[in-house]
This record gives sequence, structure tokens and C-alpha cells, in this order.
Amino acid sequence: MLTFLGFAMIATFLVLIMMKKMSPIAALVLIPALFCVFAGKGAHLGDYVIDGVGKLAPTAAMLMFAIVYFGVMIDVGLFDPIVRGILRFCKADPMRVVVGTAVLAAIVSLDGDGSTTFMITVSAMYPLYKRLGLSLVVMTGVAATANGVMNTLPWGGPTARAATALKLDAADIFVPMIPALAVGLLFVFVLAYVLGVKERRRVGTLVLPGQVEREAVEEELVPAAPGASGASAPGATSTTTSTTTSGSASGEGGAGSAAGPAAASASAAHGGGDAATPEDGFQGLDPHRPTLRPHLYWFNAGITVALLTAMIMELLPIPVLFLLGAALALTVNFPHMPDQKARIAAHADNVLNVAGMVFAAAVFTGVLTGTGMVKHMADWLVGAIPEGMGPHMALVTGLLSLPLTYFMSNDGFYFGVLPVLAEAGAAHGVSPLEIARASLVGQALHMSSPLVPAVYVLVGMAKVEFGDHTRFTVKWAALTSLVVLAAGMLFGII
Repeated sequence: MLTFLGFAMIATFLVLIMMKKMSPIAALVLIPALFCVFAGKGAHLGDYVIDGVGKLAPTAAMLMFAIVYFGVMIDVGLFDPIVRGILRFCKADPMRVVVGTAVLAAIVSLDGDGSTTFMITVSAMYPLYKRLGLSLVVMTGVAATANGVMNTLPWGGPTARAATALKLDAADIFVPMIPALAVGLLFVFVLAYVLGVKERRRVGTLVLPGQVEREAVEEELVPAAPGASGASAPGATSTTTSTTTSGSASGEGGAGSAAGPAAASASAAHGGGDAATPEDGFQGLDPHRPTLRPHLYWFNAGITVALLTAMIMELLPIPVLFLLGAALALTVNFPHMPDQKARIAAHADNVLNVAGMVFAAAVFTGVLTGTGMVKHMADWLVGAIPEGMGPHMALVTGLLSLPLTYFMSNDGFYFGVLPVLAEAGAAHGVSPLEIARASLVGQALHMSSPLVPAVYVLVGMAKVEFGDHTRFTVKWAALTSLVVLAAGMLFGII
């Protein structure tokens, strides 16, 4: 009964959000509450929710202060050189823009934190996608899939969980998997190229005046003032369209926006001109924004490197590191209280959206775990494996990692299901190392799971409906995971 209710609850949630019948927050709260009553455990709903909130509270705190920290770093221009490099590569070619998105997401993913990756990637690429009329779900899909492959880094989480659950060395799991993961990342780049070519055919290639010069390209990415002509609309067939810009939408002494969606509402905070709307005047990469702090560039770069190093070395809990980093970044870059309040207000929308989504997800995960649905679902799946598949448990583990890491948290899969799969494999002579390596292949799909808090940072900053992102991304992410699995078997790793 609990097995059926668990699958039915997940299916109901996915169907409703993909059909846009409910918002993700409402669905994450109301659907599990209803199914908790169906399971006859409605009286314990409060306990399940409090338990779920307690487990996800550190994640919510981490995301809140990470958004503030990296939002400030974007405001002050820390990532402008990376953005300029990507934009020089992209120019105004949709294919290059999509490939650039994949490359940027993969590079930034080296820090092992999905929310950081999505904040920087969306902040850098969103203005260009809007200016050229490209599909935003392509951006979110490519970024999430690239990050999913890179999420297998030992400090990213899954590898460490697999090593802990099976009492293995993380290096013994990860290092042999590098060739297979490299093939998976290469496939993401090829996928980005194919999707980029499709976008090029759909919207054409825009030619911005003077785009051969870096400054001219950046100038064009600053939104046009009212009355200026814009980029061609989505679906345009022309392959050469000139755009002109009569000035920054922020006006004189205006918005002081960050280089990304996190600061879409920053204009009012600086008392300048009217805030540009996300649809037709998004502020991005303004080289003259008042929040830039070029004289503090190396200080900001230093504390960011120190922060990421401390995260990797686990010197302090990640929420504490981001809390300290956000406080230090605000104090040094904006020593005056009104400026600090303005920066916090500029990123408040993202903080509220993400924190709200995380706590709503706590209801979902709390009911799944507390009622025992997760355990019954896992036991049913493991029990459904035919006896003859015993010698091929590594392959079975790889295939099961796709749906299980999508419908369950990584903790639930690696600490609850993986030991059972490893035990079944050991009975047929399959090494726990092979089982552990195979368990990593589903991470490309896992990063778009509704149970992953970072995905809400991605869709929220990109202003994409979660259902649209899911519909577009799941098939490509699943295919990427299967490519990693096939490469692992081909190379004899799995």
C-alpha cells in the first residue's frame, strides 16, 4: 500500500506541475499532506514536517547566504572577466551562446556547489539569451545537465556518500570513473551544440554593431532606453539584424544592477531611473554600474577562493562559511548601511523564493520518509530485480540510479538503497566498487529533481516555470546518464 501511495504521490506532483495546474510550492506542500492522510498517518503530519524542516534547514540557510554572497560578488564585478571571455566566444551566435553556457556551467561546477554554479551561469548568460530571443529552458537544461555530470566530484556529495555507505575510499570510486564522466561531459557539449544549432535556425544570427570589439559587444548587452530598437523577436528568420542602443536603462546614477537576474529589482534601491522589465529591458553587464568595486577586485577574488577552499576542506559547515562570507563581503564592499540594505533588498526576491521552496520541499521529503514510503518503494524495486540479473548488478544499479536519485534525495538513495544493492551484488561476485561507481551515473538527471534545492535557484533566477524545465530537461539528462553508463561499461570501469 505504501509503495503504491509513494509512486502515486510523486506522479501526481510531477503531472500537476508540468501541466501548470499548481505552483511548485503549493504542490510540494498540499500533495504530500493529502497522501499522508490517505496513508492513515495524518495525525503524525506535524511531526513529519518538523523533522523534514529540521533536516533541510541547514540547506536553506546555506542557499540564503550563498545567494547574498555571490549576488554581492556579481554586483561588484568579480565575475565580469569570465563573462567577457564567454561573451567574446559567443558573440551573437545562438550556437556559441548555448555551448558557452555548457562550458561556463562545467567550469564553475568545479567548486562542487550547484547553487553557486547556477547563480553565476544564469547571471552571465541570461541577458544574452533575452537579447537574442533564445529559449530560456535551453539555458536551464544545459546548465543543469552539465552541473549534474560535474556533481560527481569527490567534494560534490554523491561520491562521498557512496564511499561512506559502502566503507570505501572516495578516490577508488571516482578516479577510475573519470574517463566515463569525461565522455558524459563531452556528450553535454555535443548536445549543447545541437540545441544551439536548432536555436540558430529558429531565431537566426544577430549581428550587433561593432561586435568584433569587446567593448561594443558589452555595450549592446546593456538594455536599450525607451524608444530604442531591440533585438529580433523569437522566431525571426532574418540572419542579419542590427540593434542600436541609446544608453543604459538605469539612467544617470541609476540602477546599479548586478550582472544577473538577482538584481532585476535593484533600480529602485539606488534611486535612479525606472527599473527595466525582465522581458524587454533586462539590465546586465553594465560596465558603468555604481556597484562595481574594481579597487577591491583582488580582495574579493581572495575571499572567494578562500571560501571555496574551506568548503572543499570542510573546515566549517558550509552554511556557516557562507554566513561569514556574506557578512564580510557586504561590510568591506559596502561599508555604508544604506548601501548594504540596498544590496540585500536587491537579492531578497531570490532568497525568499529559494528558501520558501526548500521549506516546502521539507514537507514532501518529510512525508516520504516519515510514512515509510521511501523504504517500501526501494524494497519493492530491489525485490523486483530478476534472479538472473544478479551477475549484472552493476548495470542494474546504474539503471536504477536514474529514477531513484530523481525521486529520492541522495541521502535516501546512497544510505538506504545502495547498501542493499551492494549486498545483492556481492552474493553474485560483483565488487562493491563497481556498484559504487555505477551509482554515480544518475547524477545528470538528479540535478533536475524537484527534491534538489539548487534547481529552484536555477529556474527562479532564469524566470522559467519548473514544469517547463522538467519537460525539456529530463529526456536529455537521462540520455546523458545512459551515455556515462555505456562509457563506463565500454571502458570496463563498471
